Amino acid sequence: MATPTNPHTDALSSSLPGTWRLESRVDVTDSGERKIDPSLGERPIALIFYDRSGNFAAQFMKRDRSGPAVDAPAGAANNTRAQGGYDAYFGTYEVDDARGTVTQRLLGSLSRDNVGQVVTRAMVVAGDTLTIVLRTAAVDGGDVTRTLTWKRVG
Repeated sequence: MATPTNPHTDALSSSLPGTWRLESRVDVTDSGERKIDPSLGERPIALIFYDRSGNFAAQFMKRDRSGPAVDAPAGAANNTRAQGGYDAYFGTYEVDDARGTVTQRLLGSLSRDNVGQVVTRAMVVAGDTLTIVLRTAAVDGGDVTRTLTWKRVG
């Protein structure tokens, strides 16, 4: 997994704490095909919080939950499991400034399968934009690279 880089960023450990609202969530296959995750849809609503004491919480919701729900696959690599068009989890985090990664330990989750899970993601903060890149599996089981772009709101 390539770590996003930007020479005009502060250390991740000092720039990450805050409240972030999701701007975009894009899954792309190795061949460059864009995939839409049916469990959360093309443009989910989401917030993620990182405090300065090493705690975090994330919530994602499909914008239109009126149709049938498609749950995310259980056990997808480096990812949590949405249920009924919703995903939520919280825990602790540690930043590796040298690698530009954040390791999150899930203490609680909507999906009990994710409690205790440890995930590591490449992250970059540039100004008021947080970019997270991770490898995971699409609902069909194929590998995708997911890029999440967030704006600071607090």
